[in-house]
Amino acid sequence: MKKQEVELLDKITAGYSLPAMSPLAMRLIRLASIDDISIEDLSSVIEKDPSLTIRLLRLANSAFFRTGGPITTIGQAIQMIGLNRLRIMALSLSLRDTFPMGRVGALDYEEFWKISLYQALLAKSLGQRLRTCKPDEAFVGGLILEIGLLIFFDLFVKKDRNVERIRLQPLAPLLKWEEERYGLNHRQVGEATLKYWKFPKEIIECQGHYLVETDPSEVPGLAFVCNMAGVFSAIICEESTEWHPLFEKAEKTYGMDHDMLADILVSALDDVREVAISLKVEMNRKQDILGIMEKANRALSAISERMLQINEADSKFAMPTFSGFSSRGTPAREALQAIVHEVRNPLTAIGGFARKLEKNLDPASEEWEYVRVIVEEATKLETRLDELERKERQ
Repeated sequence: MKKQEVELLDKITAGYSLPAMSPLAMRLIRLASIDDISIEDLSSVIEKDPSLTIRLLRLANSAFFRTGGPITTIGQAIQMIGLNRLRIMALSLSLRDTFPMGRVGALDYEEFWKISLYQALLAKSLGQRLRTCKPDEAFVGGLILEIGLLIFFDLFVKKDRNVERIRLQPLAPLLKWEEERYGLNHRQVGEATLKYWKFPKEIIECQGHYLVETDPSEVPGLAFVCNMAGVFSAIICEESTEWHPLFEKAEKTYGMDHDMLADILVSALDDVREVAISLKVEMNRKQDILGIMEKANRALSAISERMLQINEADSKFAMPTFSGFSSRGTPAREALQAIVHEVRNPLTAIGGFARKLEKNLDPASEEWEYVRVIVEEATKLETRLDELERKERQ
C-alpha cells in the first residue's frame, strides 16, 4: 500500500472526516471500550433516546430474536440478547440514523440499507444453521458489512462529478473500480472506521475477508458467514443476478445444499418486514419476491430452450427422446444425457425454492399467484426430464 494510503487510513482510524454522529452514538462508542459496564449503566444511556428504546424493544420482542416471554424493559432485553451484543446492536441502529436516506449524487442510500438489511438477515440465518458464530453477532456483522462504502463515498466519490452511479452489487467490480480510481477500497476504509468506533474484533475482521473462495477453515467463522450473506443477498437485491450460478456456488464453494440455501432465503423474506421497522428502512417485500420469481422465470425459460435444442426439425415442440438410438455411445444419445444432467440441478433448485416460498405466502396475494405459476412450470419441466431419464434407462 502506498504511503499516502496508509496515512489516510491512519487518519480515519483517528476519526478524521468521519460523519458527525449523534451524541447517543458517541456515548455508546465510549461504552464499547468499557469491559465491565453494568446493565444499569447501559440501560440509562439507551433509555434517554425514546425512539431507540422503542426500536430495540420491538426488535427484541420480534419472532426474529425472542426466545421467551414478552420483554418490556431495556434491562430485560440486555439479559435476553446479552449486554455486549445489545450495546453493539444499539450502536448499529444509531449508525443507521447518522446517514441520510434517499439518493445523494451517485449513491442510493435506500438501496444500500436494503442490501445491508438482507445481508444481516441472511447472516443470522446462516449463523444459526452452520453454528460457526453467534447468530445475533452475525446479524450486526452483516448489517454493517459494507458500512465503509458510506465513508468512502463522503471522502472520495461525492465530489467526483464523473461518477454517475455506485452499485454495491456485484462487489468484486466495485472494489476493483475503487482501487483503480482512488488507490484503496471501501472495505479498507470500513476496517479503519470500525476500529475507531470500537466495534468487537470479530466484526472488524469481517472487513478484511471478501470474495472468499477458499476453505472455510482458513477464514474466521463470522467473516465467512457474513461473506456468504453478501453473496446470497444478490439473488434478492441484484436484478441482473442469474439463478443457477449462485446455487452452484453455495454447493461447490460453501458446501451447502439447495434446500439449505432455499431455507435461508425464504427466512430472510419472512423476517424482513418486521426488522425493517426497527431499522427505519423502507422495504417492499412484495416487489422483492416478484423480482426473485422473475429471475426464476428467466432461468426456467433458459432451461426449456436448452431442452428443445436438439429437437427434430419437423417436430419443433416435441420433446427429444432416446427412441431410435441403438447404441448408448452415439453422439445424439450422449448429447441428450448431457442436457438432462445440465438442467437437473438448476431446475431442482428453482422448484424447491418456489415450493418453500409458496407455503409461506398468503394464497390470496399477487406474489403467491406468481410463485404458483413458477411451481407449475418447474413441475412440468421436471416431469419431462423424468421421462427422458426413464427412456434412457430402458
